[in-house]
Amino acid sequence: MSPLRRCSRTACGRPAVATLTYAYSDSTAVVGPLATYAEPHSYDLCDAHADRLTAPRGWEVVRLDVDADAALPGEDDLAALAEAVREAARPLPPVPVVAEPEPAEFGRRGHLRVIPPTT
Repeated sequence: MSPLRRCSRTACGRPAVATLTYAYSDSTAVVGPLATYAEPHSYDLCDAHADRLTAPRGWEVVRLDVDADAALPGEDDLAALAEAVREAARPLPPVPVVAEPEPAEFGRRGHLRVIPPTT
């Protein structure tokens, strides 16, 4: 179960433990373990909604094993998340400002100047 991802069903605030995807060409709905990343064309479901899911008439529902305990973040996951947050919160070192030297004038003709090329 993910503390960050919630069930996609309206008014359900329970943690998501499964992901629902559709294969329209095969008329198949697949309920499986919680996907690593939230996808725009899939739905995260809590345990109750994943178990009670039904599909339209003529469709097949494929249920893959969903291990709710495996969906819980481990200590390593939480430590990595905490370290990423700490890293993002660190202030960036100041960038030294280097003044550009004034271009040397080679010649002046009216309002135009010739400036040497920079390489």
